[in-house]
Parts: sequence; C-alpha cells; structure tokens
Amino acid sequence: MASGITEKALKLVQSLPRLSLSNIKNLPHSIKKTKRRRRDRQHGKTHGRGHKGQGQRATLPRLGFEGNNTPFYLQIPKEPYYKDHELRKEYVPVSLLQIQRFVDLGRLNVKEPIDLSSLCNTRLIQVKWEQKQFGVDLLDEGADIFCARLNIEVQKASELTIAAIEKNGGVITTRYYDPHSLHAVVNPAKFFAKGVPIPRCKLPPQNEIAYYSDAKNRGYLADPEKILHARVELAQKYGYALFEYENEEEKEMLLTRKDPRQIFLGLAPGWVVNLKDKVILKPKDPEFVNYYKS
Repeated sequence: MASGITEKALKLVQSLPRLSLSNIKNLPHSIKKTKRRRRDRQHGKTHGRGHKGQGQRATLPRLGFEGNNTPFYLQIPKEPYYKDHELRKEYVPVSLLQIQRFVDLGRLNVKEPIDLSSLCNTRLIQVKWEQKQFGVDLLDEGADIFCARLNIEVQKASELTIAAIEKNGGVITTRYYDPHSLHAVVNPAKFFAKGVPIPRCKLPPQNEIAYYSDAKNRGYLADPEKILHARVELAQKYGYALFEYENEEEKEMLLTRKDPRQIFLGLAPGWVVNLKDKVILKPKDPEFVNYYKS
C-alpha cells in the first residue's frame, strides 16, 4: 500500500508545472488592499474619517504626548547606572566551559596561540563590531573542570578565570582592538579579499589604558616582570604551583605574544595578503615603512 501511495505522489509531482515567473503567485492575504477614502453612499460626506478633530485633519500629536499630562518618561527619576549607556562597550560572554568544549571537539588548536580570530573562526562565536561589541569577555563558568593548556588572548577576564588558566600551565593576555582593527580581526578572509593593507592597531582610549597596563589583568601593555610577579601572587592566593615547562617548543608557543600594534600573528601591519595569488605584498617605500612600524 505504501508503494502505491509513493507512485501516486511521484505521478502528481511529474504532472505539476515547473516553477517559473509565469506561475508564481502571492500568498493569500499577503497584500492588504488600501481603503479608498471617497464620498459615496457608504462613506458619506466625511470620507470615512468622522467629524472634526485630529483624526479628520491628520494633526495627530507627537509620539509620547499624553494630552495635558506629564509623560511617563518625565515622571520616572533618572537612574545614574544608565548614564551614557549608549556609549558603553559591549563584550561577548564566553565561558571556560565553552573553551574546553571547543578544544575537546577540535575546533581550537591548543598547539597554536588562540586569539579573537581563532574564536570567530569556530563559527560559534560572533563579535558584531557594528553593534559596539569590542571583543570577548572570558567568564569563570567551568573553572573547576577546565584542564586545557593554551595561550589565549581575550579582551576582558576575571581573576578566577586567570587563575584557572595559569593553574594548568596556560597563558592569558588581555588586549584592546580599535573598531577598524576589530573589523579585520573578526572576519580575516573577508578583509583579505578587499586587498587593503593590514591596519596598525591603535592604543586604548584614556579610560582603558589603566586596565590594559595592569599586570593583575594580564594586560598587553603591562611590564613583563610585573606580570611574572603577579602570577606568583595569584598562585599563592589560590594555592597552586606554577607550571614548569619541559618542552622548549611548547614553552615557545605559550610565551608567544603579539606586538601592541599587530593584529594578526605572523603578519605585520602594512602588509597586503593576496588570497588569489597566495602572496604577501610588503611595503618598500620608507615613508610607509616608517608609518607602519611599531
């Protein structure tokens, strides 16, 4: 019986006409007919608009007008917490549990430094720079089960997050990307296809320099000696021993850091990546070399 139904269905499909511009129709009720405002026996002399007033004369008040009453948005007191909320930077929350899951599934390679481009290339994390998202905030959810040893670069991180990564012998760095550099970092393939030089990353604004210069936050502008001292203090606070590297290749990978003006690892500012010919074009003019150098 099932085979008979299948044959009938196939015959029906074969008999139906092919989809073309000549037989496409709109969905029912998708187009709403406009009401004609005319004088006739049904609508009368007012054209369907009633007698006098704002409805007939189309002089409706502005949005939020409450007719001689104080609007509700003026009755509610101002909250200092929401001051300049439209200017605040947003950061996409990513937990240690998600990072561990990416490592277990092979979406992140722990044998190479992990930065914002690596996280966006997983296609599971999206940083929308046009919505004032300036990077990733690494949360401490899953810190008790995190066991990956990696060299990761994020924009924000808490103290417990830093301790969970360094406990396993990993390295974490917090750094800032300006909007122009962030546009290139979140989608490198799209940026390289434009054929424009790699931009030089700008320094953080005045209100962010203190955060990225602090060794406790593992800022990329902090003194390396102060960062080493802060690692020892954090290990004593949470009661774990710092990891000693035995493999030189692993040690070199974990201690690899970008230049403050560099946004792609292994690619200097000012270089042009040609994806079609698979070549890298470097500036030779002394003026451009002097501009793009750190």
